Amino acid sequence: MALRDCLLISFLAISAMAQLSSASLKAGYYQSICPAAENIVRHTVNKAIARNPGLGAGLIRMHFHDCFVRGCDASVLLDSTAENPSEKQHPANNPSLQGFEVIDEAKAIVEAHCPSIVSCSDILAFAARDSAFNLGRIYYTVPAGRRDGRVSIEDEVSQNLPRPTSNAQELEKNFLQKGLSLDEMVTLSGAHSIGVSHCSSFSTRLYSFNATHPQDPSMDRAFVAYLKTRCPRPSNAKSNTDPTVPLEVGTPNRLDNTYYKTLRHHKGLLTSDQTLFTSPSTAKLVRKNTKHNSEWGMKFAAAMVRMGSIDVLTGTQGEIRKNCRVVNW
Repeated sequence: MALRDCLLISFLAISAMAQLSSASLKAGYYQSICPAAENIVRHTVNKAIARNPGLGAGLIRMHFHDCFVRGCDASVLLDSTAENPSEKQHPANNPSLQGFEVIDEAKAIVEAHCPSIVSCSDILAFAARDSAFNLGRIYYTVPAGRRDGRVSIEDEVSQNLPRPTSNAQELEKNFLQKGLSLDEMVTLSGAHSIGVSHCSSFSTRLYSFNATHPQDPSMDRAFVAYLKTRCPRPSNAKSNTDPTVPLEVGTPNRLDNTYYKTLRHHKGLLTSDQTLFTSPSTAKLVRKNTKHNSEWGMKFAAAMVRMGSIDVLTGTQGEIRKNCRVVNW
């Protein structure tokens, strides 16, 4: 049997196991009630990424940030009101999340075809999948049927999202609370092969690590020198400038396993990145993911399906928003 056939069989088996976790969702959910839905989202995403490849990373990250707070219910898309600051307002989302306008455009076109049928949470899940394919040729079927939540609270973001300063044990606990395994945590962290990070998320590693070491000794020295040219020492004075650098400088617009190779060379940008290689509980998984990009890609696809089923609303729960930014009246 050819290697390609073996990989295909493995992929199908992994996908089947992942979809068992999404029993309340269904692949091809819109096939009879809005058959154009997935194609509309795919076309919108492809057009946006052709203009700006960074939007692909933004959409994958947005799906992750949505699912980890209140489940995959599109709560991250809701705008704040005078009475309630939404998840969008939290520093982990503002201004770092990108791609809201892509979801808005896809939703508007879908609504014109099929009013009040396709949820914003499903559109976001489709957009993340299409971004993964566009940037990494990673494809998976998205079980759909999610409904949209009506609540979005800024303070819940810090209670649920992992921090850029988290160590491996904290990350494992955080992902386990969402029903995701240690291997899935390391696999999904590979999404940091694309996108950017603000200097404020890692500047302490460069200038004020601890009393003994001004910079994090786990970082490659040449990498530190490069980062310092992009991220000046923070001043005590308030500043509106917070530059960005690629999360992974080798292939910043390609979703692949290069991320894990940078960790082995001590070039993980965030503490939560490099800890995966310095921690005994995860180092073996990092080494495994460096070997075969196709195998990591299959694991990533299965983990994205699993993540996309976290605490979903289905049936009569929630609503189908007409506008992803506001709840229906």
